[in-house]
Amino acid sequence: MIEWFTWVQVGVAVLSGLLCLALGFAGRAPNDWSMGAALVVELLLVVQLVVAIVAPAVGNPPTGSLLEFYVYLVSAIILVPIAGFWALVERNRWSTVILGVACLAVAVMVFRMYQIWTVQVA
Repeated sequence: MIEWFTWVQVGVAVLSGLLCLALGFAGRAPNDWSMGAALVVELLLVVQLVVAIVAPAVGNPPTGSLLEFYVYLVSAIILVPIAGFWALVERNRWSTVILGVACLAVAVMVFRMYQIWTVQVA
């Protein structure tokens, strides 16, 4: 993992989550802002997947369990589209809140992936 990219991902996921929560608690149904914020989080996760595949080949291997890392990464990649699908199927304020919770969960998962990659010793 790349440290600065990890912090960018965490920051974008937290900002997206807070935006979606604010919109949801304000009574707004999912719109371009909330879905776009979730899409940015998802795109960054896909870039992280590419980085995670390439990093060991260029001399940046994980120090923790590679299986645990990929379970977190795949779960995070799946979580956002599921929340987005839910938001599009059930268009009410709580769907926007669910998008926010999913983005905040991704922020926590990315931080945990960073810990697995750099801090833990297998």
